[in-house]
Amino acid sequence: MAFIIRPSRLRLPLCALALLSASLAGAQPYPTKPVRLLVPFAAGGAADTISRTVAERLGASLGQQFVPDNRSGAAGTIALELLAKAAPDGYTLGTAGDTISLLPFTYKGLTWDPRTSFTPISLMSTQPLVLVVHASVPAATFKEFVAYAKSKPGQLVFGSSGHGHSQHLTGEMIKKAAGFDMTHVPYKGGAQAIIDLVGGQIPVAVLGASTVIPHHRAGKVRILGVTGRKRSTVLPEVPTLAQSGVAGIDVLQTLGLFGPPKLPAALVVRLNAEVAKALAAPATREKLESAGFEPSPSTPQELEALVRADYERWARVTKELNLKFE
Repeated sequence: MAFIIRPSRLRLPLCALALLSASLAGAQPYPTKPVRLLVPFAAGGAADTISRTVAERLGASLGQQFVPDNRSGAAGTIALELLAKAAPDGYTLGTAGDTISLLPFTYKGLTWDPRTSFTPISLMSTQPLVLVVHASVPAATFKEFVAYAKSKPGQLVFGSSGHGHSQHLTGEMIKKAAGFDMTHVPYKGGAQAIIDLVGGQIPVAVLGASTVIPHHRAGKVRILGVTGRKRSTVLPEVPTLAQSGVAGIDVLQTLGLFGPPKLPAALVVRLNAEVAKALAAPATREKLESAGFEPSPSTPQELEALVRADYERWARVTKELNLKFE
């Protein structure tokens, strides 16, 4: 069940560059005023940090401020609804994580569709999810953990950043694939989950790698497996779940840049190139990688394909797991 699409280096067709040149010739330069960047996460979090880092680079390159506007709440749907209704003039953009493709199956009453209500511009970063245990859990490998979990049927609990989030569903997928049981404990964000994991209030969690790595390196928790198809460049010592005997779980947390629907192609091409340039800057790469993220520029087409593939995956997974969401 491997559905992630790996973004390659930026590839801009000659016809797209020609379109850009033709469209901008004689047109008013862009941008001529500050650009609003909707961020569906609270200030200070990892995804917010990435958004602000890229926004700062875009502003410096394009000569106008890209101003982050944090609209957290309602699982990120507030910011995404604002973006879907924004004018397609390039002065309102937004960042969105992989949950953009999951929300239609876990959150009722959406007014937008991730496949059609936004203009993909570029992927910015990726990180794997990790299966992590408290240091007191007697398991040094994923195989040992599975044996331990099977010896305590139904007694273990695992935390995640929330009910219906990708961490929750990935934990359910791991349980099913490896043939053991544990009970889900949802938190209001990964930060609270990692606090309880480090403190020993919960023995297991499925979380984004970036929040866990510092505690793993300090020996307070132990990362037993990553959910990507390949080992993470920031956790090269940790095997993938497939390498540990559980195939088919390939889930990455992603963060991309999107525009409102019908954003002009010329603007998409230009912004895409600027994001790639921002992510290639050594200072940006170092900042993201030190936080546990992999800079991952893509073409707009690759980001669109990723959103659609994730949508199809979560449609299947939520049906297979028969999970109920309110």
